[in-house]
Amino acid sequence: MRIIPSNDLSSSDLIVDAIYEGGRHGNAADDPISKILEGVGNQGGFREAGRGPDKKFVVLYTSGEDSDWPDKLDLSTGQFIYFGDNKKPGHELHKTSGNQILRRAFELLHGPSELRAKVPPFFIFKKFPTTASSRSVQFKGLAVPGFAGLPSTADLVAVWKTTKGQRFQNYRAVFTVLDVPVITRSWLLALACGNGSGAASAPTPWQDWVKSGQAKALASENTTAIRSADQQRPDTPTKTAILRVIFQYFEPAPVAFEAFAARVFQMHDPRVIIDTITRGSVDGGRDAIGRYLLGLTDDPVYAEFSLEAKCYQPAFDGETGNTVGVREVSRLISRIRHRQFGVLVTTSVVAPQAYEEVREDRHPIIFLSGKDIADILVANGFNTPELVSSLLTTEFPLT
Repeated sequence: MRIIPSNDLSSSDLIVDAIYEGGRHGNAADDPISKILEGVGNQGGFREAGRGPDKKFVVLYTSGEDSDWPDKLDLSTGQFIYFGDNKKPGHELHKTSGNQILRRAFELLHGPSELRAKVPPFFIFKKFPTTASSRSVQFKGLAVPGFAGLPSTADLVAVWKTTKGQRFQNYRAVFTVLDVPVITRSWLLALACGNGSGAASAPTPWQDWVKSGQAKALASENTTAIRSADQQRPDTPTKTAILRVIFQYFEPAPVAFEAFAARVFQMHDPRVIIDTITRGSVDGGRDAIGRYLLGLTDDPVYAEFSLEAKCYQPAFDGETGNTVGVREVSRLISRIRHRQFGVLVTTSVVAPQAYEEVREDRHPIIFLSGKDIADILVANGFNTPELVSSLLTTEFPLT
């Protein structure tokens, strides 16, 4: 992984997934983004350059740690979901500068084609602390508003949230990260001068999008055959706390975890239909049976699946946890019939050997580990241990 030291920031190109180191003074002046891109501030999620409604360019910064508003980059498709900056009750949707930027960008996107030239480039950065500086960031790419196949009614949506009994709205915006591996310093300088959108130094995918509206996404295929144990564990303290609540709740009655596991899989994808939660004594190796909708709702085609749930001890606080091994996975595989697939949901992780055998032999098995459970719950609004605890006691009582 390439790391750009702080003294080279003002002369460096922007390289996808490179790390740009911040300073070491322990204050906002350590921020590297304002040194890379002339004209933007050193704080906040939205950092725009230029006055008036039409900006020269905009930085979208994400910490990746906001459980209420989980920004997400899908590396396989190039789709980036970013939430606006109206994150507290007491403000109208468009009273914040970031949401005004989003509204204007998507208005230009869906207006006459000649207005696309006014859409500012969006540069995505993610928090990436290093040993040199806690303010270091990673560049994730150049983005444009919208995504192929997504209608204008779905790429910028005002969503409701409730905090301490108070309701308020914020934007959920969908962007496309363009297939541009390097942003040259010459284009960044042209943008800072206010004439970069159509400059000769502008990346070709950007120019093509301005002309045609067709965005060539930076889509990448995962070359990793299996996820490591660390990649299967929650990646934030809040998600770890959520998983702890789940395990401790079902630990005395692990059979009850089966219904919850089926619900989590259903939360993951609304096309999942759970037909039966089997009885523990006669489940035949299947804790739940269901169907997955493939066709049209009025002309459906279904793929059947078997789900197995394992409420195993996660590796909390550095302790050695239980893992799902070859025996458990083989049991599920043996229950899958022709044209079926399997789902294994665990609070722990899948052991490397079991994971490798499934992927190498191309068995149709979906693994949902502890991290996935927490991620799915957060994405569905159960983003605190308290909310998850309330869900468990209300919908999955143990007595």
